[in-house]
Amino acid sequence: MGGVKVKFTPSARSQFLEGLEYIRQDSPTAAAKFREKAERVLKRLEEYPESGRSIPEFPGLPHREVIVRPYRFFYRVVGKTVWVVAVWHSAQLPGGPEN
Repeated sequence: MGGVKVKFTPSARSQFLEGLEYIRQDSPTAAAKFREKAERVLKRLEEYPESGRSIPEFPGLPHREVIVRPYRFFYRVVGKTVWVVAVWHSAQLPGGPEN
C-alpha cells in the first residue's frame, strides 16, 4: 500500500509532545530514545497500516493502536493517510479515541 503517510491530529500531536516533555524531565536520553522508537514504529505504518492491533477496550471501532512503551498510539486509516488520533500513557484508561 505505497504512498501512505502518517499524520497527527492537533490533539494527538500535543499529547505526543507532552509525553516527550514528561520523559525528558526525568531523562533527556530516554526521551530521545522514545522519540526515535516512536518514529520507527509510526514509519512502519506507512508500509503496513493495518499492522497495529484493534483497541482491546473498543473492538468495534475502526481504530487500531501501536504501543511504544509506556505510550499507546491510537490511529485510524483514512484513504492514504494514517491519522494518529490520540497518544496516551498506558496507565490512562481510554474514554474512546476521536475521529
